[in-house]
Amino acid sequence: MASDERSFGVFKPVDHVVISFPNAAQADAAMQALAKAGQQGEPAVRSLTDRQMVAQIDNDLEQASALAAVGQEVNLIKAHRELAERGYHWLVVHAPDKDQARQVARIAKTHGAERAQHYGNFIIEELIDRDRAGSKPQVAESPDRGLDAETPSGDEAERARLRDTGGPQKRRA
Repeated sequence: MASDERSFGVFKPVDHVVISFPNAAQADAAMQALAKAGQQGEPAVRSLTDRQMVAQIDNDLEQASALAAVGQEVNLIKAHRELAERGYHWLVVHAPDKDQARQVARIAKTHGAERAQHYGNFIIEELIDRDRAGSKPQVAESPDRGLDAETPSGDEAERARLRDTGGPQKRRA
């Protein structure tokens, strides 16, 4: 990982989209589709296995400065760690502008991506809209409260459990 992908000791790859996939096959298929769309070569697209992500995050948490807790970076990497522990795989795609980032997210979503976050200097934007039917309204996020996982419990692990079990049944109109 390049040193310019860190902020206060934690992973923050500005001008990149960090994408999570439930398994390696989906991540590989998305990487191939991104290559066909022109997102190819190093360092334009990098992949991280579940184990690599856990190791990277554990290192980040050891190296993080107190200032890293001011923003959402620490909460975000903890959410990433939770997914990685459940076997999620990752792509990190260079996408310096918003249009390119949105195109990357669209391609990734068609291959099963659950999250695609575009890292800017001051904001990290979630690019994949999830169906919020039946879920609670988004809550305010803070360093103390953590990220809104957009699940009934507010726990990122619940998202993976719901996906694995087919999720809550949608109400019929």
